Amino acid sequence: MNFYDDLAPFYHLVFSDWEEGIEAGARRLDEIIRESCLNEAKRVLDVSCGIGTQALGLARLGYAVTASDISPGAVDRARSEADRRELRIDFAVADMREAYDHHRKPFDVVVSFHNSVTHLPTEEDISLAFEQFKKCLVPGGICVINVRDYDAEERGIGMIKPFGVRTENDTRYVVFQVWDFEGDVCDVSLYFVREEERGECRTHVFRTRYYATGIDSLMRLLSQAGFSKVRRLDNPFEGPIVVAVKPDE
Repeated sequence: MNFYDDLAPFYHLVFSDWEEGIEAGARRLDEIIRESCLNEAKRVLDVSCGIGTQALGLARLGYAVTASDISPGAVDRARSEADRRELRIDFAVADMREAYDHHRKPFDVVVSFHNSVTHLPTEEDISLAFEQFKKCLVPGGICVINVRDYDAEERGIGMIKPFGVRTENDTRYVVFQVWDFEGDVCDVSLYFVREEERGECRTHVFRTRYYATGIDSLMRLLSQAGFSKVRRLDNPFEGPIVVAVKPDE
C-alpha cells in the first residue's frame, strides 16, 4: 500500500511521544490479554503492524511476536526499529485477509490496531479478514481490534482533525488530517507541514480511504465469523477496543 510505504518515515510524528505510545499501548494490551485469556498467552500475531508500535512493546514485555503488514515500507521500518532495540520479532509482508494462509501457525492472540481493519473496502473483505483471524487462533484465544468510533463522528467535507505540533531534531512539524465523507467512505489526507529556514515551509501529504463502518457492525461481523464474548472497551488514549474470543472446539 503506497500510503503506508510513503508514510513510514513520518508515522511516529502522529504520536505526541511515540516511545511512550509504544510502552503505554503494550501495558494496556497486556492487561487485556491477561484479563481475557483463560490460559497463559504468549504467542501474538499483529496483522497490521505498521512501523511496529504494538509489536515492539509486546516483544519488550516478553511475548513471542509475529508481525505482518500489507506495506513493505512499514515492515522495513518496523524491522529496523526492532533491530535497533535488539528485539526478536518475526516480520513479514502479508494482507490481513490472508493472515492464516500466510502464517499457518497457532497464536494465542491476534491484534489489529490504529483503525487498520477499516482500510478494507467492504463488509465482505472485513468478514474475510475476521475469518482468517479466527483460523490463526487456538481455542480460547482472543482477537483484539482497535478502531475509530465512526458512529460518534460528525460527517462532512473538509473537516480538519489536528494532531498538534511535533519537534524532532530542532525541526517543527504541524500534523493534521482533513476528512471528506461520502456516505460510508471517508477520504483522509494526512499533512505534515515542516518549518524550513527563512520562514518557508515544506508540506508532505499522504492520502488514503477508510470504510467508515460503525463498531456495532464490526462486532456483528466478528460474531458471524464465529467469535464469542464480543465486547467493547473504551480507551481514552487509543480509542475504542473490541475483544472477541475463539470458542473452545
